[in-house]
Amino acid sequence: MTTAILITGCSSGIGYHCAQSLHQAGYLVVASCRQQADVDRLRNEGLHCVQLDLADNASIEQGLTETLAITGGRLDVLFNNGAYGQPGALEDLPTDALREQFETNLFGWHSLTRAVIPVMLRQGNGKIVQNSSVLGLVAMKYRGAYNASKFALEGYTDTLRLELANTPIQVSLIEPGPIESQFRANAKRQFEAHIDMAASRHAQNYQNTLDRLGKPSPSNKFTLTPEAVLKPMQMILDSDTPAARYYVTQPTYIFGFLRRLLPVRWLDKILIKSD
Repeated sequence: MTTAILITGCSSGIGYHCAQSLHQAGYLVVASCRQQADVDRLRNEGLHCVQLDLADNASIEQGLTETLAITGGRLDVLFNNGAYGQPGALEDLPTDALREQFETNLFGWHSLTRAVIPVMLRQGNGKIVQNSSVLGLVAMKYRGAYNASKFALEGYTDTLRLELANTPIQVSLIEPGPIESQFRANAKRQFEAHIDMAASRHAQNYQNTLDRLGKPSPSNKFTLTPEAVLKPMQMILDSDTPAARYYVTQPTYIFGFLRRLLPVRWLDKILIKSD
């Protein structure tokens, strides 16, 4: 029986690449996007695609209903991937902006995951894959909302794995560093929508942030293509006992190691240099 996979956040980047590649490899892939225009585009490219807005519970329920109609009621793998970054110092961040970050990056994932677990329990198998970040391992300045959502996701997923240990459902985290995507462009829009740069004591640092986010190509030399995330995803699909965590990109390996090795003050001295 063909493995049925639902992937969220497929308009570009990691979700789009994984959806296309796994579809071409013969999996029954259902991609999801927040905007109907992106849904139509992916359908025109030959993918099964549903509209699913992770900040809207009704949209999540409808998206999953449409997914199960496509797959014949089965779902072997859920790849929670849809997310965005909200830049800005925490002191400048409106509470509503932080709430919106968590609605998409955590609460929506929770709603979808809760709805999927009964399906997997009934069929007697399932894999839940969470796309986290190096920023779920260490924090960096001016990324507080995103840091917090990914740190929360790490704890959420560890708990979920423990609670599902006596079931046929397996849970894994993928933890990428910088990956080529529309993430920076989307983050720039969120910054401009919610942060009053002119009134902030961080204005000069914010200019550096905007310059970085506005560049047409990644400024981080460690940035990899989405293919780097497809590799651990394929390993999870192929394994009867997938690992709890998969690091992706050199920064994740470095900071994962330093977090275990260094005293907090020493690690802070390294992290404080980031903008």
